[in-house]
Amino acid sequence: MTTWSVPGLPDEGRCLVMGVVNVTPDSFSDGGRWFDPAAAVRHGLELVEQGADIVDVGGESTRPGAARVSLEEELARVEPVIRQLSREGVVVSVDTMRAEVARAAVEAGARLVNDVSGGLADPEMPRIVAASGVQYVVMHWRGHSHSMDSRAIYGDVVTEVREELAKRVASVLAEGVAESQIVLDPGLGFSKNPEHNWALIAGIDRLAELGHPLLIGASRKRFLGRLLADPDGTPRPFDRSDDATLAVTALAADAGAWCVRVHDVRPNADAVRVAAAVQRARS
Repeated sequence: MTTWSVPGLPDEGRCLVMGVVNVTPDSFSDGGRWFDPAAAVRHGLELVEQGADIVDVGGESTRPGAARVSLEEELARVEPVIRQLSREGVVVSVDTMRAEVARAAVEAGARLVNDVSGGLADPEMPRIVAASGVQYVVMHWRGHSHSMDSRAIYGDVVTEVREELAKRVASVLAEGVAESQIVLDPGLGFSKNPEHNWALIAGIDRLAELGHPLLIGASRKRFLGRLLADPDGTPRPFDRSDDATLAVTALAADAGAWCVRVHDVRPNADAVRVAAAVQRARS
C-alpha cells in the first residue's frame, strides 16, 4: 500500500486527519458555531489537541443551494483565523475557490489550498498556487452549489471522475503548478448522488492510479444520513452520522487515502491509526 509523502505537510507514515473549521454562519454541519474568529481559533487548537494533523479553514459554505459570499467577506472571515493558528504552529489549509483569498491565506501562513472547484471557479487560482509553491487540492467539481445536484449524471462514475480529474491535472500543470504540489479529491457529495459516492469510496484504488495523493471528505455528508435513515425515511441528522464517517475513514485509510477531512477529529484520528496497524500486519 502506498504511503504518500507531501512536501511541506506532515508525514506520519499513515493516513492524515484534516479537521474542519467553518468560519461561516451557514455551513451544513456546524454553521455559526465558529463564526467568531476567536472561537474559530480556539476550535482549531482543540482539533489539534484531538489529533488533527492539518486544520482546514473555510469562510464560504459549499453546501447544496448555498449562496456565495463576497470576496471581502470571505477574506475577513478566514485571514485572521489562519494567521493566528499559523502563529500557534498549526499546519493550516484554506478552503477557498478564490485566488485572492488563497493568496492572502498563504501570506498568513496556510500551507495548502483546498479548492473544491479544482481551479474552475477562478482561472487565476492555478497561477497563484504555482507562484506560492504550496500544496494544492484539486477536487472533482461540475458547478456551484446552486446547480450541482442537477449535474449528478454519470454512466460509470469512477471512470468519469478519473478522466475529469486527469484533465484538471493537465490544466493546472499547464499553468505552472508542479506535479509535487497536487493532491486530488473525488468530491464526494458534489454533483454526486449516494450511489455515486459509494462507488467512489469503493474505487479509491482506481483513483489513486492517477499518481497523486487522495483527500477524502465524507464527514457528515447527506449520503451518510440517507443510508442511516429512520424506518419512515427521515435521514439521520448531520451531527449523528459521525459513526458512519468513522467507518468511511477506516475504509479510505486502508485503501490508501493520503488524508481524510472530518469534523469529529478524535475518533477519526484513532481510526487511521488502526488502519495503519492493519496495513503493517498485512505487509
